[in-house]
Amino acid sequence: MQAIILAAGMGKRLKELTNDNTKCMVKVNGVTMIERMLRQLDELELSSIVIVVGYKRKELIDYISTLNVKTPVVYVNNEIYDKTNNIYSLYLARNYLLKEDTLLLESDLIFEDEVLHRIVKDPYSSLALVAKYESWMDGTVVTIDEDNNIRSFLGKKQFKFEDIKNYYKTVNIYKFSREFSNSHYVPFLEAYSKALGNNEYYEQVLKVITLLEKPEIKASVLESEQWYEIDDIQDLDIAESIFTTSVDDKLKRFQNRYGGYWRYPNLIDFCYLVNPFYPSQKLLDEIKANFERLITEYPSGMGVNSLLVAKYFGLKQDHIVVGNGAAELIKSLVENFEGKVGLVLPTFEEYPNRYSKDDTIIFTLQNDNFKYDEEDLIKYFSDKNISTMLIINPDNPSGNYIKKSGVLKLAKWADTKSIKLVIDESFVDFVDIEEDTSLLSDEIINEYGNLIVVKSISKSYGVPGLRLGVLASKNKELVDFIKKDVAIWNINSFAEFYLQIFEKYKNDYKLAINDFYTVRKNYSEKLSSINNLRVIPSQANYILCEVLNGYKATELTKILLDRYNLLIKDLSTKKGFEGEFIRVAVKRPKENDKLVEAITQVLN
Repeated sequence: MQAIILAAGMGKRLKELTNDNTKCMVKVNGVTMIERMLRQLDELELSSIVIVVGYKRKELIDYISTLNVKTPVVYVNNEIYDKTNNIYSLYLARNYLLKEDTLLLESDLIFEDEVLHRIVKDPYSSLALVAKYESWMDGTVVTIDEDNNIRSFLGKKQFKFEDIKNYYKTVNIYKFSREFSNSHYVPFLEAYSKALGNNEYYEQVLKVITLLEKPEIKASVLESEQWYEIDDIQDLDIAESIFTTSVDDKLKRFQNRYGGYWRYPNLIDFCYLVNPFYPSQKLLDEIKANFERLITEYPSGMGVNSLLVAKYFGLKQDHIVVGNGAAELIKSLVENFEGKVGLVLPTFEEYPNRYSKDDTIIFTLQNDNFKYDEEDLIKYFSDKNISTMLIINPDNPSGNYIKKSGVLKLAKWADTKSIKLVIDESFVDFVDIEEDTSLLSDEIINEYGNLIVVKSISKSYGVPGLRLGVLASKNKELVDFIKKDVAIWNINSFAEFYLQIFEKYKNDYKLAINDFYTVRKNYSEKLSSINNLRVIPSQANYILCEVLNGYKATELTKILLDRYNLLIKDLSTKKGFEGEFIRVAVKRPKENDKLVEAITQVLN
């Protein structure tokens, strides 16, 4: 068996990275793509490696000569690489296809060794390596039947997004038997090139062949094996995070992304916090049905959007403001305060990070379960000179919850002390120890003049991509300031439309929350059964756990990401902790079970 690598292209989308060398000479974590690929092919004991070169061919050939590749390397030159596509490159190498079985690869790929092992070891002689289609993918897709026969090759013109559940993306690694090349591929390649020219792609030939009654080529479907095609600098960034050889670097790269994990289809995110059972499919379908209009029209301004959330929560329009996520409102809010701020640690660090150490007075929890109530807060802060107190209820990451009666007592105390009381109730809908939990009511907002309530719509309603949050207060001056401080179009049309329709789905939301209660209880029990892990009871959609007996939270986090593709929150650097702690989101049962099994394997 031999290999043919197509490496004649210019790689224009990588911009300055390909000014002085070819696309496959771009480095991924310090190693060029071509070096990595040649090392992997070298392990297969092939008869030869044929490389079709073109752009910067001298630089590429000179570079490969320094790599000490054991397998004989042969070069085919595409003189008109700038006027042709890869069908012509393969046409120039067609005589090699006729000689023996061939692995065909494009040079802009990076993949695990197991990817090559899968296609080489597969007993079927002619194969296209494919992967289940994901939203980040681009290029040729195929459909296959239950026997992995390729039913069709689809280009961009034939691609239909409503059918993506049936699509598989070609990985651009193929295995052609000598017989298949002689009887099918090369004759059709020659005829296609002669009839339609050389500015096409070699997959077009396979598309024609699949129309035959017996096409002789099947698909081999990748499962968990990692691969990536690098066309631009964003692809390069993703590939470096997937294929880094340093577990420390891998964790750091993932943590610094702060989301966007749909580009990693095998990753399960237990770090960022959303409702796993909402929104309902019907609500999503309504948004989809209005997609075209929403994407082509401007959203309303702040006045209309304030009216929408005021109606939903039963508040006055001039008592509430909508934010591009709660984060936007928090930023505007804390910049408006003067004097010292009272905080509880550990807590959600979006708040304390906004202040210098000199501007805060900290109540650090001393008990094992990080529990506190209104009496603890009043006792500690009564003799402290604070102008504002910031409380998250339920708290993040502990899941501690102060009952509504306790929060109202705290609000009354704050009024008597002229202290602004900020209650972030982003997770309050997940509380199951009492029914009426929210402070977002007209009666409460009107009664407590110093009360400010913040709520993230993203977390409780499961729509973080819409970036929605609300802030409510009787303090009209503060609310007006924030409305002027944020942009007039601070939320987009999709977010506004969600606010417009989400009241219709209140019953669906209640059902989702009830499902959540049951799943959290079962999940917590399973986590509690793991050796060397202590679970802290939680009223939120996450669970705080202490790692015991010499195990380290950071090491556990690294192992779960590297070996199991599970991302959790490492709390090693979080203020207010003494010990090794992690936070894990509550997700759907199947995903929760994967995490429980993985942690069990590591800690046992």
